[in-house]
Amino acid sequence: MEHLIIGNGIAGVCAAEAIRRLDPSAGITMIGDEDTLPYSRPMISMVLEGVLGEERLPVRSAGFYQQMGIKPVLGKRAVAVDIEGRRVEVEGCPPIAFDRLLIASGADPRRLEVEGSGLENIFYMRTKKDVRRMLAALPRARKALVLGGGLVGFKAAYGLLRRGLQVSMLITSDYPLAMQVDREAGGMILEKLVSRGLDVRTAISVEAFNGRGTVSGARLSDGSRLECDLVVVGKGVRPALSFLPAGVEKDLGVMVDQHLETSIKGIFAAGDAAECVDLARQKRWVNAIWPEAAAQGRIAGMNMAGRKVTYPGSLSRNVMRIFDLDVMTIGMVNPDPEDRNVQVLRHHDPVRGTYRKFVLRDDVLSGAMLINNIQQGGLFLSLIQNRTRLPLDPQKLLEPGFNPGRLRP
Repeated sequence: MEHLIIGNGIAGVCAAEAIRRLDPSAGITMIGDEDTLPYSRPMISMVLEGVLGEERLPVRSAGFYQQMGIKPVLGKRAVAVDIEGRRVEVEGCPPIAFDRLLIASGADPRRLEVEGSGLENIFYMRTKKDVRRMLAALPRARKALVLGGGLVGFKAAYGLLRRGLQVSMLITSDYPLAMQVDREAGGMILEKLVSRGLDVRTAISVEAFNGRGTVSGARLSDGSRLECDLVVVGKGVRPALSFLPAGVEKDLGVMVDQHLETSIKGIFAAGDAAECVDLARQKRWVNAIWPEAAAQGRIAGMNMAGRKVTYPGSLSRNVMRIFDLDVMTIGMVNPDPEDRNVQVLRHHDPVRGTYRKFVLRDDVLSGAMLINNIQQGGLFLSLIQNRTRLPLDPQKLLEPGFNPGRLRP
């Protein structure tokens, strides 16, 4: 049995390991568009910040491919999948045949299409190569501009601040991290960012860049201009699926069933490229986070090797420290306000600097957001994952000294 894996990120790695455990003699080929060992993408911001060396990024040893009996095809991108011929075309290589295929191609940054976006020192922060290029530009940079108020934008801004640059952040929404938190929590985060020296401008975007070869400024949507000699674009990502033919059903990501198999038998998907049922929302969603990619890779690999294993569904969650704010979000924290089956509970304590928010649908916890005092976050994660019906007054969840023992039957 020949297994072909497109992508050598954590989803592809976990799939290969699962296949090898179940089938020691299987052929495994792994295509990776970076010429490198598998590494932790979430940690590249720490390299930018200067608290971690690039040598600490790999998640597997130098002998990984040889030890696992994997044929690596690195520094190459898949360009087409021939479903009928059961083979994948790869740039600069002969086609590679497969019996089972895993699409674990990850995601690519959303490109910024404005005048001057091709100037030097305009970066995306997706790979360690991107961070290397940013580090090379730092000695000559003084004023940085970060576009996007999501996780990538925040991590880039934080790292550049720590490097001593003046940093401005432009956000098209009204507050930072709008995909992860609500307006009240966003206001708390905005206040903290500004107090620590970050110039944050909301409800605004870039219309053009100027410079001679290298970026030197930006024209903004309100007509103003901003000097900058380094730009980081953090406007989100899209699943990397341009090589897939129309026969593979997809929406934002590749549609998969409970075994992570696509609409084509023998072709599976996992990680940032896969779209499956979200446990909190109870509908299809792409949750592009590391732990879900690892879990999906393992389960896809087992199914590819012939062991039927069900994937229960994905769940978004993030834990981050924003200076001295600890922020945890789990599941659906910004529900549809028109959904009459949803109950939202929240409590903000400005004195203690804490904020708690819970979202319930039909007495089942579907989302939780905690700012500071996040120690009980693991409990709420378990409740949401298991779709546990709460045996008490939900208002009790808001109490600072809430006793988890009260949830026992």
